[in-house]
Amino acid sequence: MSDIDQNAPAEPSGELPPAPRTAEVAAYLAARMCHDFISPASAIVSGLDLLDDPSAQDMREDAMNLIAGSARKLADLLSFTRVAFGASATAEMFDARELAKLAQGVFAHMRAEMDWQVEPASLNKPAARAILNLAQMAGAALPTGGVAKIRAVVEGATVVLAVEAIGPRARLRSEVLAGLRGEAMGEGLHGHWVQAYYVHLFLTDAGGRIFADVTEEQVTFAASIPA
Repeated sequence: MSDIDQNAPAEPSGELPPAPRTAEVAAYLAARMCHDFISPASAIVSGLDLLDDPSAQDMREDAMNLIAGSARKLADLLSFTRVAFGASATAEMFDARELAKLAQGVFAHMRAEMDWQVEPASLNKPAARAILNLAQMAGAALPTGGVAKIRAVVEGATVVLAVEAIGPRARLRSEVLAGLRGEAMGEGLHGHWVQAYYVHLFLTDAGGRIFADVTEEQVTFAASIPA
């Protein structure tokens, strides 16, 4: 499998920007989470406003549907984020079935479908965080739909993850590739970059590695983490 960017030059030209400090990464992660939460939260408020509007009583059913759907999306994102980005209390091992539910909760609000094929019954914290983040990134790489295949196996003392995004317009933003390489972001959106950079940080701290490969109609992520 190719390294993160098969088209990247072997020797970058010029001096690379310094890696972001911890406080900067935390700020970017907080902004990313707020961005994810604000849409369903705003939709709930809009639905409540419709319920309070005497002139919009004929839209009561639509308002209730909007509130219910947005509340489910917000709850799904919060549950997912707690494990994918947060400490999730003191848990060090995560049931693979629970991880599948968290990932499916996110995919319920995406165009892509998820194919979950995780062999281990449980995953350690770095592997659990990695598989959730890579699953979400695979779904985001399929803006018009497709299938995200999520796989995990244990090979000796290593957990091996393979996440494939397969679809007609599969793509990976340059800032995501930069983040996975551990590089500071240049042009692009911080919300996409910081998730990839965060994955790079916690996998590196755990002694793991992360790769990505982009081909026509397919994006592939692969990671290895000590079990």
